Amino acid sequence: MDMLKWIFRGLIIVFVSYIIYIVGYPFVVDVSSLKKKNPELTAMMKYRIKQWERDGKKIKIKKMWIPVNRVSPYLVKAVLIGEDDKFYSHSGFDIEGIKKAIEKDIKEKKLKYGGSTITQQLAKNLYLTPSKNPVRKIQEAIITWRLEKTLSKKRILELYLNVAEWGEGIFGAEAASRHYFGKSASELNAIEAARLAASLPNPIKYSPVGNSRFIEKRTNLIYFIMQKRGIIKEEYTEPEEKDSVPVLEEKQEEKELPSIQKDEPVQPQLK
Repeated sequence: MDMLKWIFRGLIIVFVSYIIYIVGYPFVVDVSSLKKKNPELTAMMKYRIKQWERDGKKIKIKKMWIPVNRVSPYLVKAVLIGEDDKFYSHSGFDIEGIKKAIEKDIKEKKLKYGGSTITQQLAKNLYLTPSKNPVRKIQEAIITWRLEKTLSKKRILELYLNVAEWGEGIFGAEAASRHYFGKSASELNAIEAARLAASLPNPIKYSPVGNSRFIEKRTNLIYFIMQKRGIIKEEYTEPEEKDSVPVLEEKQEEKELPSIQKDEPVQPQLK
């Protein structure tokens, strides 16, 4: 009888400790330091390193920090359109998006769709693992709340663009831009930005420069929305003849694109 009591007490202690960990850990992480300090290795990076070691892969982390005001406006807008179109109007959680994700999960009988905002993704990348279990989601929600309360939207976006995974061993917009397009993230054009943003849902499976149906379809959608919102600028070209009137000519990549059927909200400018 005494043995059963000790076992029962032990189970209670384990359970209570686990609850404390679930709720306590998100409050222990140092979110305030992110106001001025850029993170080194994130939890996601560490998770990948262990994964590569376990699989016997010799892969090194590629990352280069770039201030958000130096990132191509095309990439900033493309990422917002593709990942979190309501970024500036919510407080870290897209309730409508979460409802739709839950409905899809129930329909397919598995945790597949996250409905995660950029802030939620940042919380996961900085401090958690890719696991979709309920415990991780609770921790993610608490850290998301703290990030939104502590940091500005501009800083959250800057952090996200610098730690987001963009392929095997590739983290951040600058490293991704140099790896896939051989140029700085500040020099990306609209179609390159759309392709990078299109791969974010599953950067390990889909390459921004690949020709998969998923990437092509998603790239076109993001590009079309940027075009409709007037984000993609037209350029003047010099007339060939002296007496000719200058004409406004679209870039080659912007021609022959279908229009968006629904009206899209305009994103506010970064301040």
